[in-house]
Amino acid sequence: MTEGTTKNEMEIFEIISHGGNARGLAYEALQAAEEFDFEKAEDLIKQAAEELGLAHKTQTKLIQAELNGEAAEKTLLMIHAQDHLMTAISEQKLIEHMIRIIKKLAPKQ
Repeated sequence: MTEGTTKNEMEIFEIISHGGNARGLAYEALQAAEEFDFEKAEDLIKQAAEELGLAHKTQTKLIQAELNGEAAEKTLLMIHAQDHLMTAISEQKLIEHMIRIIKKLAPKQ
């Protein structure tokens, strides 16, 4: 490793990347719902969930490695990745709820 890099840097960036992708897709889904395009919103939420699944898989891999005795570096970057993922999960759940509300309020066609 070079100075300034961590052992798990690639995994950390995977968590950040997939979490960010999930957040972006969830907000696109909300925008689609605001336009009453619920089919598109549903597809985007599904894609967001897949991205969160990938981030969670990487997170689980790191947790399991630590449980199996591989010391994990506690870095600001790792903390940021965890915070980023937690926020993405929370926002997706909130956006899913908002979409359900918008569906109820949508004009009947």
